[in-house]
Amino acid sequence: MNKVYPDAAAALADVSDGATILAGGFGLSGNPEHCIRELARRKLMRLTIVSNNCGTTDKGLGILLAQGQVKKMISSYVGENKIFEQQFLSGQLEVELCPQGTLAERLRAGGAGIEAFYTPTGYGTKVAEGKDTREINGKTCVLEHAIRGDFAIVKAARGDRWGNLVFNKTARNFNPLCAQAGKITIAEVEELVEVGELDPDQVHLPSIYVQRIFRGTSYEKPIEQRTTRKRA
Repeated sequence: MNKVYPDAAAALADVSDGATILAGGFGLSGNPEHCIRELARRKLMRLTIVSNNCGTTDKGLGILLAQGQVKKMISSYVGENKIFEQQFLSGQLEVELCPQGTLAERLRAGGAGIEAFYTPTGYGTKVAEGKDTREINGKTCVLEHAIRGDFAIVKAARGDRWGNLVFNKTARNFNPLCAQAGKITIAEVEELVEVGELDPDQVHLPSIYVQRIFRGTSYEKPIEQRTTRKRA
């Protein structure tokens, strides 16, 4: 039950070329920074990345794109990243766009053992092309399949040695969903505590979904877009 690894290098040692990786985070909030940097350091290639977005041009998952490591991206938002745009338009990057709520539900379904579901979202658009549709309660719905990954990389504020996790505010976005849908989930945390120190009622993700955990240090926590206003 002790799932602690010394660092990202040890926790991600068996990730290989061609892996499908589910990455938590929303914009640059809640990004598993150390895991992303380790993937970049090893220069693993032909990766399929599932994430709400792909970071910015030079931050977050964007550094994997910049090194040409990503073969396919499944996401709901593709702004803020010039390299993403260039690779997509040139045909270098395969992209599967998915409505944000549908992406979240596909990940949740993957973790819950649900193989597919129907949703009205996307009907009548390119999202529905080639997919089965049927009318349910007077609404035409599109069949969407669950998403699962070889690995999931997530970031939490606190975690214990068994892998119970607590997320901080906005970081509690796609992180729990990705964690549930990964065959092997690797969690990096700012604070690693002993079992019993976390209030069970405050645990956002139970340890059953986490296989490996390590404590990260010196988090950058970049701000995607900084806006200011004049003082009164």
